[in-house]
Amino acid sequence: MASTKSEQKVYDDIPGTFVFDADRSRQGYHLNMFCMSLMKAANREAFKADEAKYLDERFPQLTPEQRAAILKRQYNRMLELGGNIYFTAKLGATDGHSFQHMAAVMTGSTQEDYAKMMLGGGRHVEGNRSKAGIDILAKAKTKTKPKAKARAKAKPAAKAKSKAKARK
Repeated sequence: MASTKSEQKVYDDIPGTFVFDADRSRQGYHLNMFCMSLMKAANREAFKADEAKYLDERFPQLTPEQRAAILKRQYNRMLELGGNIYFTAKLGATDGHSFQHMAAVMTGSTQEDYAKMMLGGGRHVEGNRSKAGIDILAKAKTKTKPKAKARAKAKPAAKAKSKAKARK
């Protein structure tokens, strides 16, 4: 969960998922700007030469947790701390890793197993959904069902009235 959030979000309970919303965007601004800095070759070289120095000098606004996650290459932790997956991929690319490699690391599998899973249709949705979101959908469906039934009952009555008017 983002530390800047004032309230629990309905999607915060999705297993293994950190939704990149406005709160996480604000929380991870400096983390993401660091990752984007790696788009320039000179910055990649400076970072690889002395990672800690690069972060200290150019991104002193990083939180200690963000800094540690970068240095330890804890990609899931970076996402939790506001990192955007597409920005953090720049760090993986700087290390010479493909996105598939990063995704495998983040899911605790090998690249081969990750590729097989994705080619097989990805993860099964069961057990990977928001519990609160399911409850909200269920409540919304029960609220709309009586209205739908009332409308269905009203239609024959409305037809009978229009037929009666037509006879007159």
